[in-house]
Amino acid sequence: MIPFNRATVAPTQLSNLEECFASGHLSGDGPFSAAATAALSALHDGAAVLLTPSCTAALELSALLLELQPGDEVIVPSFTFPSTAGAFALMGARIVFADIERATLGLDPRQLEQLITPRTRAVVPVNYGGVPVSSDVAEIARRHDVMVIDDNAHGLFAKQDGRPLGTGGALSTLSFHNTKNVTCGEGGALVINDEALHERAEILREKGTDRARFFRGMVDKYSWVDIGSSYLLADLNAAMLLAQLDFAGEIQRRRHDAWAVYRRELGPWADANSVEIVDPPADLEPAAHMFALLMPDLDARTSFIDHAKQGGVTASFHYVPLHSSTAGKRAGTAPLGCPVSDEISDRLVRLPMFSDIRPDEVDRVVEVVGAWTR
Repeated sequence: MIPFNRATVAPTQLSNLEECFASGHLSGDGPFSAAATAALSALHDGAAVLLTPSCTAALELSALLLELQPGDEVIVPSFTFPSTAGAFALMGARIVFADIERATLGLDPRQLEQLITPRTRAVVPVNYGGVPVSSDVAEIARRHDVMVIDDNAHGLFAKQDGRPLGTGGALSTLSFHNTKNVTCGEGGALVINDEALHERAEILREKGTDRARFFRGMVDKYSWVDIGSSYLLADLNAAMLLAQLDFAGEIQRRRHDAWAVYRRELGPWADANSVEIVDPPADLEPAAHMFALLMPDLDARTSFIDHAKQGGVTASFHYVPLHSSTAGKRAGTAPLGCPVSDEISDRLVRLPMFSDIRPDEVDRVVEVVGAWTR
């Protein structure tokens, strides 16, 4: 069976782990954390980066920075992973769910304009599949003085017009989960594009202490100065992450090669069966995070997934819209409805896409997919 995902082992991964064990520094902010942070900063035009245990933790850290009060609202797309909303609900925000637009599968700027109120504190667009949302989203947020926090879990390595995704808003978050382009098992990062937020983010991440300033020699002792939590990634995980970042050129080459074969070989099949291939926009250097199809309807998708499984290929649908979930109904509301999210949720399916997928596996996926007919 060809899996939907298989994590890559980078060439220096095991030696990095051995070196980390030998150093005795397994906890956060060690030498491997410093090196991985520098590499990620370079990928984001020099922005400050804080490693976290997960993308969820980075989103929670963003929520803490907002200092949310009762009645505050945060706007998120309904078609996303629960953490995008849950991190802010956990800190007391009322979640306002917005629909997505068909062009990007990201937050619909037309709904955003209508959903912003004096209670809105932030908007959290999601770069679904590594595709940036409409630039109108950031413009609308700026006009209303609302913070933009990009959920860029899918978008590492992608660039639009030469600019890295996740550098347009005040903050963005990354994921290094097992399913992402580079992984350390579980991990994430907060990218800080607004320098005014950096010092407090460091403090909140270190249990509310000014420990980072102490190690830089800025204070003679550190103490509890704010309400924070523990959001440090262990240096052991950072050692694995650094190996993956060092190997990222090869990882991305393999993913782009697999994506290109899928697109070339499956194009005629898709046209013949009323299937839409989710293509990146022309001005995007894509992340090659996923290869997604939009089937004609839910019945067709169910038939397709069953067919793929019988042929030894694991194909997977994606999110159930949050506005229709049990927790989503409790944590927020969707004042304008989310019909596009509901439709895309029923139709979308993803093919196997991972960094060490072999050419013969790609060919097998193409063979099995091409045998399905509507």
